Amino acid sequence: MGLPRIPSYPLPAAGELPANRVSWTVDPARAVLLVHDLQNHFLDAFPADAAPVPELLDNVAALTAAARASGVPVVYSAQRGGQSPAERGLQQDFWGPGIPDDPRATAVADAVAPAGGDTVLTKWKYSAFVRTGLAQLLRDQGRDQLVITGVYAHIGVQATACDAWMRDVRAFVVADAVADLGPDEHRAALEWIAGRCGVVTTADVVRAALEGTDGK
Repeated sequence: MGLPRIPSYPLPAAGELPANRVSWTVDPARAVLLVHDLQNHFLDAFPADAAPVPELLDNVAALTAAARASGVPVVYSAQRGGQSPAERGLQQDFWGPGIPDDPRATAVADAVAPAGGDTVLTKWKYSAFVRTGLAQLLRDQGRDQLVITGVYAHIGVQATACDAWMRDVRAFVVADAVADLGPDEHRAALEWIAGRCGVVTTADVVRAALEGTDGK
């Protein structure tokens, strides 16, 4: 019922991404960067020193650094450890008790840990908008773009991107800064997002946009 062991697999390359239905581009004045559930509990399902984890963490670290340098808000979602069945709700039926009440398990991976000035939201459901302050943060900041990184692509990342679309927030999912239960699920999530609710892009493209070096 809990998380499966996830075999090593390579993150998709730029030439392997699905075609996007829309031509949105990341604007640092409109964007918020979301680091979705990159807690040790979820990363422990992968082999630590094999693909996709090292590249995933490197790309997320580069994006958070670029966002902070350009004044783009960085927001983390993180689930609480030791949730009661009532707090878990239907997630209990699908995934069991979730993260144990253990500081290491609940912590965001050191390589991409929050810095001063970042926002950490307690995450309750698949979508990072549900029962959190994410929507209000976007409104307060006058921003309508959400760049999404983290795990897992076909679960919380996809749900958050779809929820963003329903709130008229443009979602950008960074294909090589998210990971999943395997390559098939990863690919399927990217295809669905690109065709239904957001833009699928790469860390290099987003970082260039954040740094203002994309030629515009």
